[in-house]
Amino acid sequence: MSTQDKFYGAAEEVVLSFLQRTLPFNELSQPQLENLSQTAVIGFYPKAKLILEQDKTEVSDLYVIQKGGVRVFLRSDDGSETLVDYRGEGASFGAIAIVRGCKANLNVQTVEDTFCYLFPHHVFLDLIGKNPGFATHYLKSLSQKLVESTYSELRRRNHAQRSEDNIYLFASKISDIAHREPESVTLGDPIHKAAAKMAELGIGSLLVKNSAGDIAGIITDKDLTSKVVARRLSYDQPVERIMTSQIKTIQDSALCFDAILEMMSQGVHHLAVETGGKISGVITAHDILIAQGSSPIFLLREIDSQKEIAGLYSLSGKTVSVIRGLIEEGAKADNVARVISVLNDRIIHRLLTLMTDEFGPPPVPFCWIVMGSEGRKEQTFRTDQDNAIVYEDPPDEWEVIKNTKLYFRRFGNQAIKHLTACGYPLCKGDMMASVSRWRKSYSVWVGYFDQWMEATDPLETLNAKIFFDFRPIFGSMEVGAKLRAHITKQAQKSDAFLKHIVNDCLTIEPPLSFFRNFIVERDGEHKNRLDLKLRGLTPVVDFARVMALKHGKTFTNTIDRLTELMQDGLIDKEICSDLLEAYNFIMHLRLVGQLRLIEKGLEPHNFINPADLSDLEKITLKESFAVIKRTQGYAAKIRAGM
Repeated sequence: MSTQDKFYGAAEEVVLSFLQRTLPFNELSQPQLENLSQTAVIGFYPKAKLILEQDKTEVSDLYVIQKGGVRVFLRSDDGSETLVDYRGEGASFGAIAIVRGCKANLNVQTVEDTFCYLFPHHVFLDLIGKNPGFATHYLKSLSQKLVESTYSELRRRNHAQRSEDNIYLFASKISDIAHREPESVTLGDPIHKAAAKMAELGIGSLLVKNSAGDIAGIITDKDLTSKVVARRLSYDQPVERIMTSQIKTIQDSALCFDAILEMMSQGVHHLAVETGGKISGVITAHDILIAQGSSPIFLLREIDSQKEIAGLYSLSGKTVSVIRGLIEEGAKADNVARVISVLNDRIIHRLLTLMTDEFGPPPVPFCWIVMGSEGRKEQTFRTDQDNAIVYEDPPDEWEVIKNTKLYFRRFGNQAIKHLTACGYPLCKGDMMASVSRWRKSYSVWVGYFDQWMEATDPLETLNAKIFFDFRPIFGSMEVGAKLRAHITKQAQKSDAFLKHIVNDCLTIEPPLSFFRNFIVERDGEHKNRLDLKLRGLTPVVDFARVMALKHGKTFTNTIDRLTELMQDGLIDKEICSDLLEAYNFIMHLRLVGQLRLIEKGLEPHNFINPADLSDLEKITLKESFAVIKRTQGYAAKIRAGM
């Protein structure tokens, strides 16, 4: 032992306090912690001190860093070093060697003056034997209990954040949700005409005007049931027989909460909205409930009820309220992303349906496809547009070909304008249906994919990889399915193409630790922040994609791909199980971070500041990155066998 090493007796109460706030020791019982505290000594190690030497040091204690930090590395036979990890306060080392009963399996060297608590190996082994949860922390890299604890903490923090903010009812005005011009009938019109109009427009009320155009009353769906159906009143009677003459009004500048109070006090469900002394619309309790976003079902109904394209423009922004509720209730990231995709799909479907009505039937069947995160059903808040048009090969007649190209040019350009107005940002890489190259016939698309899979230039393949995640969402699903079947068949034969994707998966370096060496952006807008998408999610997406293509799987969602591959025995079950947990957790952290930005009025992005994470979040995220690193090693072996 070097004379530089110094050991001191440790005050039990100080050690106990440290253990009570350090994972996984804080999961032990109070008596166990007190007994453990009595066994501790403090070791001091100066900077650059090699504490454990690979295959040489007998490990007799568990080391828990009290202050300072170490780097953990492997040394090969030729003397080269491979960095494994950096560890700081609260982290430990020596556990694996103790459990295995062998010499140190790694080199551990201080990066600064470091103090460690040392606990005898027999005490540590006794704790592992008696506490399965404690043992899991050391024996499995990403335990279910650790992940669940971190999810719980994220939910608590998000609830606390929300309690400090104004909720929707107190923050939004009537004018924020009352956009539609009021519909009306005229005094003397028969009741059946009013009922038919309400059914056609999908609304619950109509204003009644006199011959001069002044408002004389209001009819609601409740009036039709209670005053007509229940009393068997003739549908030929004039509307004034059932209308309410005294219309309750509210100013468009009033808060939604004021409208709810007014409805409750007056015993009504409809209020006429007044703007500048004139009635400009009608607001209902149902409208406010939908706007508040308490349920995705209500938002879906509102999307489906739109008769005009402009009515869709404000609806994508309402997904924030829906997703906030899901996250606070503890929904996993995968399920949250699927809800976002369903809502976005429905908006796109309704938009394209209305456009088809406007443009008339297409000259040939076509399919609207989405790619990238949208194609994988992994969208978060405000994901860029990635879309294209695939249409059946038109007859070989010049006039038909010309009309087909003209139709889809106009259709694609207009659709992108509408989607932008709905709040979906333009794709920075111009991968949209407004670009001529991305609205082509089936035969041209087959040529695209064949070229990408045969390309010798890796860059060309990588630039096109998001297209391999495409998903048809509107139009002729058969066209999209036929293209997917072709890709699935051809990809299995293209080893060079698959190698390009595997290589890309291996080039992204997950962070090793949050001590001195976490990988962050060095400059620009996101300086000193960690890119969760690039460093954490992208390697998993790439790995799942290449494995799915290699084995002929047609799923595009990352979790679906990994799950099917694992169930079919095509990926190591333990690695895949850990990878699913890691991916879901990083996605969840990303969603929560984006939600917090939105609630502060900022644009959502994929970056986090590691300094803002709790200790529990850091540990879970670090273990998640370690799982991704192991998966990359697994992918490298697969590449070697191609």
